[in-house]
Amino acid sequence: MASKKFLELADLSDAEVISELKETQNQYQKLRFDHAIKGLPNPLVLREVRRDIARLKTEARRRELSTMTEDQVAKRSKIRARRRKA
Repeated sequence: MASKKFLELADLSDAEVISELKETQNQYQKLRFDHAIKGLPNPLVLREVRRDIARLKTEARRRELSTMTEDQVAKRSKIRARRRKA
């Protein structure tokens, strides 16, 4: 079952996903700094923000792969096959 946050990402444009990712990463850095200096009332917020960053990166990568041409996908598959052999 897809989470509600993941479904909300589907409505965003590519540029909005990238800008949201940058904003969330900045927010995470600020939270980490605040947590190191004075502590956070709820440190589990850090985990949620990290997971949001992962969701955004996954969505951005999924969209990047969906726009690849057949040649790019074939080349990518060859690279992945070489990595598996090593």
